[in-house]
Order: sequence, then structure tokens, then C-alpha cells
Amino acid sequence: MSLSPLLTRYDHVLLDLDGCVRIGKEPTPRAVEAVDALRNAGKRVAFVTNDSALSEEALVRSLWAMGLRAAVEDVVTVGGAIQFTLAQRPQWRTAFVIGPTAIWDHVQDAGTRIVNGTTEVADVVVVTGARSLGFEDLKGATQAVLAGAALLSGGRDRTFPMPDGPWPGTGAVTAAIEWATEREAEIVGKPDPQIFRTALDRLGPGRALMVGDRLDSDLAGAHAAGIDGAIVLTGVSTREQAQTARAPAPVAIADTLADLVLAS
Repeated sequence: MSLSPLLTRYDHVLLDLDGCVRIGKEPTPRAVEAVDALRNAGKRVAFVTNDSALSEEALVRSLWAMGLRAAVEDVVTVGGAIQFTLAQRPQWRTAFVIGPTAIWDHVQDAGTRIVNGTTEVADVVVVTGARSLGFEDLKGATQAVLAGAALLSGGRDRTFPMPDGPWPGTGAVTAAIEWATEREAEIVGKPDPQIFRTALDRLGPGRALMVGDRLDSDLAGAHAAGIDGAIVLTGVSTREQAQTARAPAPVAIADTLADLVLAS
């Protein structure tokens, strides 16, 4: 398959996962063909995601299960961004964590000790999306922040698309703690530009395009990182929202990733 004229202008393509490449465990229409076409045309591809549920290795296995070729070095996750940030802040020796096992592993790999379930006061509260969030989690995080802990979040995505409809995202959990504590979180996932810069460092020199479904994280983050952004409509954003986006506006809007990438 040949590429659309738009994609021939770029050397690298950064792809969001949820709502762009996949919905739940299924690829969006012809996404596998689109990614294969990019690789076959010599474009380097990176998957950049605020998904905190899986480690990089597990995420790669899930992509292969969908028919999408990927290696660990192709995947840049919010968990990795959190680990990098913690490693740069040696003053944060202890953490209270809200998130899945993969995030706990990243926190520990940064050399930060997790104090959930103890009476020790944390230096930082780390927040990502959580499938089994309870009141004790919110209470512990709130009390830690009010006692002086920093607040570090993996993103502001209010929801993420799933086959049965939107699920609450990291932003929803973060907002609850911010509201309770009157403290604003430091964001390390999209739209923070660092996660995009990490991907660009791996891809090397060349012109890059970010493709995603969210104006507030994918498009805004691409702009902050100094690269172009395109919006697909298989996730959160509507065509009307994408068409009226200002500063930055997307370089293209397409119904699906395949419609954006493949020549008609």
C-alpha cells in the first residue's frame, strides 16, 4: 500500500494508542495496514501512550496480538516518563501510589520506596488511571498531599475509549485529589512535551508527525514538543471540535488512522 501525500512529507510518525491505533484489544479499522505501510515506506514509528495499565514489554505483546509489529524501543509510556522523573528527584525517597502494578514497578525501579499501607508519610503521590480505585486510595493520597507530599500525575485525560463506551482516565482520578487538596499536580504524560522528546530522541533526526485522537493531550503535546499533529476521529474528539481547534490547529483530520496514512 502507498502512503497519502501528507505522510510522504514526514520521516517519523508518533502514534497514540487508545482511540487512534486501538479500541480496547482491537485495532481501529485497517490500523494494521496503515502501520505496516509506514514501516514499508521507511518511516520510523513510535507508539506514545498515557496508558498505564501495562509495562512496555506487556504492551508490545498486546500489539503483536493485534497484528501490529512493535519492539520495546518503539514504545514510550507514561510509566517510563514517571520513572525518569522520579529518578531525577532524589529528594522524593518515598511514594504513595495510585495505579496498576506496572506503575508500582516503575516507581520501585526508580529507586523510590512505596509506603502504601504504612503510617509513613510519602514525599510524593504518584497518580495514574486505576481499574480498582477505592476510597482508601483517595484518602491516603489526599492526606499525603495535605501533609506536604508533591503530586505527580500521568496525565489529564478525562476518559479513554473502550468498546462499551468511555472509561474514566487518569485525569479524573487526578482531579479528585486536586479538588480535595487544592493542589495542582505536575503532569509527566501527554501533553507534557518530555514524553514526546523521549520518542523523538529514539527516532533520530528528521521531520515528525504526531497522530492521536485528543486535542488536549495529543495535539497540544505535539505543539509543545515543536512537531506537527493530526487528529483521527476513532476516539474522543469530534470533527467539529478538531475543525475549530486553535493554536495549534491539526495539519489534518481523518476518520481513521488508515484514512490519514494510506493513499486513496
